[in-house]
Amino acid sequence: MKLSVVGVVGQFHVRKRGLLGALLIMNMVMATRIGLSRSVHPLLKNSHSFRPSAPKHLLKSHPCPLWSSSFSFCLHKSTITTATPSSLSHSRSRSCSALPSSSMAAAAASNALEDSLQANPLLQDFEFPPFDTVEATHVRPGIRSLLKKLEADLDELELTVEPSWPKLVEPLEKIVDQLTVIWGVVNHLKSVKDSAELRSAIEEVQPEKVKFELRLGQSKPIYNAFKKIQASPDWHTLSEARKRIVEAQIKEAVLSGVALKDDEKDNFNKIQQELERLSQKFEENVLDATKKFEKLITDKKEIEGLPATALGLAAQTAVSKGHENATAENGPWMITLDAPSFLAVMQHCKNRSLREEIYRAYITRASSGDLDNTSIIEQILKLRLEKAKLLNYSNFAEVSMARKMATVEKAEELLEKLRSASWGPAVQDLEDLKNFSKKQGALEADDLSHWDMTFWSERLRESKYDINEEELRPYFSLPKVMNGLFDLAKTLFGIEIASVDGQAPVWNKDVRFYCIKDISGKPVAYFYFDPYARPSEKKGGAWMDEVVGRSRVLSRDGTSARLPVAHMVCNQTPPVGNKPSLMTFREVETVFHEFGHALQHMLTKQDEGLVAGIRGVEWDAVELPSQFMENWCYHRDTLMSIAKHYETGESLPEEVYLKLLAAKTFRAGSLSLRQIKFASLDLELHTKYVPGGSESIYDIDRKVSERTQVIPPLPEDRFLCGFSHIFAGGYAAGYYSYKWAEVLSADAFSAFEDAGLDDIKAVKETGHKFRETVLALGGGKAPLEVFIAFRGREPSPEALLRHNGLLDVAAFA
Repeated sequence: MKLSVVGVVGQFHVRKRGLLGALLIMNMVMATRIGLSRSVHPLLKNSHSFRPSAPKHLLKSHPCPLWSSSFSFCLHKSTITTATPSSLSHSRSRSCSALPSSSMAAAAASNALEDSLQANPLLQDFEFPPFDTVEATHVRPGIRSLLKKLEADLDELELTVEPSWPKLVEPLEKIVDQLTVIWGVVNHLKSVKDSAELRSAIEEVQPEKVKFELRLGQSKPIYNAFKKIQASPDWHTLSEARKRIVEAQIKEAVLSGVALKDDEKDNFNKIQQELERLSQKFEENVLDATKKFEKLITDKKEIEGLPATALGLAAQTAVSKGHENATAENGPWMITLDAPSFLAVMQHCKNRSLREEIYRAYITRASSGDLDNTSIIEQILKLRLEKAKLLNYSNFAEVSMARKMATVEKAEELLEKLRSASWGPAVQDLEDLKNFSKKQGALEADDLSHWDMTFWSERLRESKYDINEEELRPYFSLPKVMNGLFDLAKTLFGIEIASVDGQAPVWNKDVRFYCIKDISGKPVAYFYFDPYARPSEKKGGAWMDEVVGRSRVLSRDGTSARLPVAHMVCNQTPPVGNKPSLMTFREVETVFHEFGHALQHMLTKQDEGLVAGIRGVEWDAVELPSQFMENWCYHRDTLMSIAKHYETGESLPEEVYLKLLAAKTFRAGSLSLRQIKFASLDLELHTKYVPGGSESIYDIDRKVSERTQVIPPLPEDRFLCGFSHIFAGGYAAGYYSYKWAEVLSADAFSAFEDAGLDDIKAVKETGHKFRETVLALGGGKAPLEVFIAFRGREPSPEALLRHNGLLDVAAFA
């Protein structure tokens, strides 16, 4: 049962490819949440987030989420002209003595502005971004100064461009990279250190940034130069990576409107500006609506069932909200819609009415009052369709698929195969919950609702496998999990990961900084890791994004390639009191996932910056390394290396590991169906939905739910108003990518199963092959060819269905 992808060449929020397209994707990734945001990351991001998020996300999405110290990025002295103090002083004294007072005042103001720009951290020659010193006040002058310089650079490029690498691609990469890096710093801070002042500054300069991106993406001289390279008799002599760059730039230029007539181009640009504004507003509304909800509990009976970890977090939150004497034992306790708090209530709280209240609040986020995203969604869908029509596509999904491995038809075909394999098991999952809850004397057993599903699923899992997720937390302390993850990376990929905290500025005291070294001890990459939830300033989800990419052109010393730097962002349970962060198994999987994204960015060996790492990788292939890494959470030696009791050092009991393994396929049908619902809804909205027509977006949601949910959504369900992946990240008409890449990642992991997971020599050899193909080649080779180079054949969904316990069902179907 092959997944046919031959001849289908193009997503990840990763944030990806082309000029404007790369820029816009990168932007998405910064937001994406590589979020469900797991995600990752492309050339410029909005994440993300990869995000992702935005993407990513590029990625964050995607959206989507480690850093190091061998990276060296700078705005070359040729890009920002600065004067020495002595020359500046000399010029001032001469001008002041010769000018009238009004002119002197103007000169003084000009000098003050110049001083301000010279002191602006966004415009400094930095090796690592000055995350600790960038303030909202730096954004407007910093971005405007950068855009002014890039406009001049683009003018020069268009005047002098020739169809050659040194005269076209290299100067182009420098322009794109500067905006990617500096805007990336600003957008990243908005995701992790949000404030009204920062939002306002970004909102003001964003149209100016988008205007430049549009001009860059629609540059006829650049487009024509790429076309000449493609038509040149020397075309066949170019490397595969360079051919991919040329082809991607031509495609992106067309998708960016380069071929449109003047009036059409004006309309296209207005649409793009408005889409950018609407996506940002969408994400802000979700964050504000999430922060807005607070439920103070004073009677402990109301939260009976909540584990000690959740009680400690709720009391800690209450303290941060002004209840200084709050304790885990005596309260008061603050419940929020932030993931660690929300999930704890859904899983463990015996108070059904409280579960219902929290659930209803969650699924109606950003759907009323000033924060209502309904009209924003409708405007986004309307504008995306108009954009597609301008580009001569039938719908926006076709525009999206132009950059992916799949087509609309191939994506729908895969989703339907997986849906049919998952439906029967999902129906049985519901029956199992009804029967179990009835045996427990639950009054709601015959009428289970959405706020009952997670609670009774957790009770059934505890009963069936004798596993209590909260009781497992002490075995998964963050330091031990990270050490085990790094040991795995050493075994598989031959790298060393060392903490280098203090080598680079960070945006929060909890952020860690790491260096990745090869077997000789030479640095190859860096990454930041921001692990904990901060509801007041940090958006939800998890994502990976790039800070800078590997690049020969942007070498700092002129000889070796600039090293890649990434960041991983999660929203897991923070330390409570003197205890370290004690993670759920799901949080462990999330860290492994985001690290997979980061590895593809950091272990690339591609020196062509426009296709290095996650750049230039088709969006629906970008989740391969992330989902591949999740499989190792169930590998015995790996799990046992991280599962050590934080106080005693005792290893996770063998019988518990076996139960975890057995529970891997617990409710696999239901979980698969959930992702299929999101993906199917995304495609439906971007293919068949008619904005302003007889059906509303919520009608479409209910229609898709009829074949993807065994319990229909509530009439007031407004999940779409919080669906940041497709309305504020990089996954529009691309959410299917999670399932598409799941096929690739499961099949890739099966190569290790075939080699023998207990054969360390075979594992290392297979890991080396994975590194040299999937992780090393970046966007310099088509993803199907990369997969075949690793696996020796095309991908098959057999491994995914087998891992999920759905293979027999699929075969029967």
